[in-house]
Amino acid sequence: MKVFTCSNCQNLIYFENNVCLKCNSPLGFDANTLNLITLVSEGNNLFSSIKNKEQKFHYCKNAEYSTCNWLIPPDHESAFCIACDLNRIIPDLSDSKNLKRWTNIETAKHRLVYSLLRLKLPVEKKNNDEEKGIAFDFLAESSSEKVLTGHDLGVITLNIDEADEAERVKHKTDLGERYRTLLGHFRHEIGHYYWDLMVKDSPMLSNYRDLFGDEREDYSKALENHYKNGSPANWSENYISSYATSHPWEDWAETWAHYLHLMDTMETAYFFGINIRPEGDKGANDVQANINQDPYEVKDFNQIFKTWLPLTFALNSLSRSMGYSDFYPFIIPEPVVKKLLFIHEMCYSKRTGK
Repeated sequence: MKVFTCSNCQNLIYFENNVCLKCNSPLGFDANTLNLITLVSEGNNLFSSIKNKEQKFHYCKNAEYSTCNWLIPPDHESAFCIACDLNRIIPDLSDSKNLKRWTNIETAKHRLVYSLLRLKLPVEKKNNDEEKGIAFDFLAESSSEKVLTGHDLGVITLNIDEADEAERVKHKTDLGERYRTLLGHFRHEIGHYYWDLMVKDSPMLSNYRDLFGDEREDYSKALENHYKNGSPANWSENYISSYATSHPWEDWAETWAHYLHLMDTMETAYFFGINIRPEGDKGANDVQANINQDPYEVKDFNQIFKTWLPLTFALNSLSRSMGYSDFYPFIIPEPVVKKLLFIHEMCYSKRTGK
């Protein structure tokens, strides 16, 4: 994520802010420029950019629930921004618990969409393209109906219980996972969608199978076997997670999600000008890094990964200093690096045409 500042007072502001906490100027995110814009009210719910009065905006309709700060032009075909327009089903907002969970969901989903736009990947709602579009269904469980988080032909379903911290930690513990977040769910499920869009029936399919395995393996039987027998004892030598061993599709989705984790975190580190220079013995030289390039502009993934490891070591050290477990509970073996490189090269080519 980029670092944003208020154009009126130069105060640092978060991606989710709709007002500057220093000067009270209204703020909104412009998906066309990927910038957080400081606004001036023009009345009648119309705003202009403080830097360019000719730029006019409305807030997305979901701003009325304080779940979105994205902007749309006055003549936009929809009352919703590009991120909120992907929603097909949302929970009953008359229930305050649902509203709180939906707010958490939208916070994570908007960060997902930012990354997709940064990568210049296609983001199209299903109403416009039933075959290749995206739709989000956010569903609540009932006593008679269980909701499974997953992906099917561009439809991403999320059990809104995942937006409840206590429930998510319980699931994390029950499943023996060290990392489980709302944003992680979104990044994983959208990975299935982009596999269909970018790998399936493409010239990349053979290379994909060389790295991830043959996806023609029976998916249902593979998952049944995984939940019955667990992962191989040596799974960490070839996979990013235990679940990635269940089927080549899941290996792809888990690795795709990790790629988005890495790129967004590295972008943040770059915009903050973070350099890792540990004081200590000579061995500390192995974890030095000068993060001086925007990862989305770097063609060579190995160059990105070289600075990723020192950054995560520093983040884990900071996390432990606060009494928390590791911020980044992963060890990346060489086979996973090759999978990440495959994804990066594919996305970089898609983004730049090179």
